[in-house]
This record gives sequence, structure tokens and C-alpha cells, in this order.
Amino acid sequence: MPKVNKLHMNNKKCIVLLSGGLDSTTCLAAAKAEGYECYTMAVDYGQRHNSELMAAQRVSTHFIAKAHKVIKIDLRAIGGSALTDDIKVPDHNDIEDENHIPITYVPARNTIFLSIALGYAETIGANDMFIGVNAVDYSGYPDCRPEFIESFEKMANLATKAQVEGQKFSIHTPLLNLTKAEIIKMGKRLGVDYGLTVSCYKADELGNACGNCDSCYYRKLGFEQAEVKDPTRYK
Repeated sequence: MPKVNKLHMNNKKCIVLLSGGLDSTTCLAAAKAEGYECYTMAVDYGQRHNSELMAAQRVSTHFIAKAHKVIKIDLRAIGGSALTDDIKVPDHNDIEDENHIPITYVPARNTIFLSIALGYAETIGANDMFIGVNAVDYSGYPDCRPEFIESFEKMANLATKAQVEGQKFSIHTPLLNLTKAEIIKMGKRLGVDYGLTVSCYKADELGNACGNCDSCYYRKLGFEQAEVKDPTRYK
């Protein structure tokens, strides 16, 4: 039988992956509502702008996270995405095949982010991680699917010292099967100020959104369908 570390049992600590966008902010609000002591983690991975990192800090402060950590890695070194390479970010209307994985997909991003979050969880004795992936109103990214989350959780419970000592890691995806409108309604119930968030792929350094990219399209549509005033600042 594996030895159980009683210091880590029944804790309510969690890591929340926080991009500063609409979904991850709602995810943080959901974790807080469940009574978790939240440690937020943003990743400076070489994305086009820093405004989303600034938004993540604002959101973390707003929800009084226990700590906020920014991890720096350089995904521009491998490129392959309009968010990390010298590739034009298309407007939503320019996307000809919505069933095709868009050029804004960052190769292995969620795999990398969750791996770092898993390491962070081990160091603070947390058994739970929250990520705001969504498999309904999204851009078709393969690392937002439930099969991916299930597979990563299984791996996390094979590859860690904490698991050998009797701990079990869980990955929480409270937004997985919600439409963007349903996410916004949830967030409003939980006290989210969406004016703090930045979702745009082409936002300027002040966080003003372009209003035309895929991310802006789904965000605007969500507010319209939720019948909630859109607080987004547009260029």
C-alpha cells in the first residue's frame, strides 16, 4: 500500500491556470465559489502582447488569490502559431473552414501549461487544478477536448511523487460543456467583472480588442446571447 502523506489530505488548495481571458476568469470564480484556496498561474510564453498577462494579474487580485505566479517559457522558439510566430492573425470572417484547426492554435500549449501546473501543485501540496477549457463555443483546438483532459489526468496520477505517496490529482473543467453565453451568465452570478479581462488575439498593449478575430467573435456573440452588456474595450 502506498504511504499517505496526511499533511496533504483533504486540503482545498488548487492551481488555476489564468490567461486573463473570459473563460479562465470564470473558471477562477468557480473555484473560489467551491471554497478552494486558489493559487493562480499565468504563462508568459511569447504571445503577441502582454495585456493578457496584465489582465491575469488584475483578475487574480480581484479574487484575492493566495498567490499569483507568472511562468516564463519561450514558445516563439518553435513557432507554428499566429500567436507565437510571424504569421498574420486572421479575422473570423476570413476563416473559410470552421472545422479546420485554425492557425491560432499553439502546438501543445495546454499540455505544457498543465505540466507546469502539475509541478506547481506538487510543490504546494495541492491535489486539484482548474483550467477553463471549453468544447462548445471555441475555435476547434484539440487540447480543449474532454478526451485530452481525461488522458492528462491519468498521466498525472502515474508520473508524480505525490501519487506514489497516495495522493490523487484531479483536473477540474467547470466550463467544458457550456456555451459562451452560459459561461457569461455563470460568471455574472459569481461576481465576475468582465471589464478586467482580455480575450482578443490582436489586443493592443492597453488591452483594447480588435473586434474581428475569432476570439472576439465568440466573446461578442456570448454577450449578445446572454443578454449581458459587453464591457470589452475595442480599438
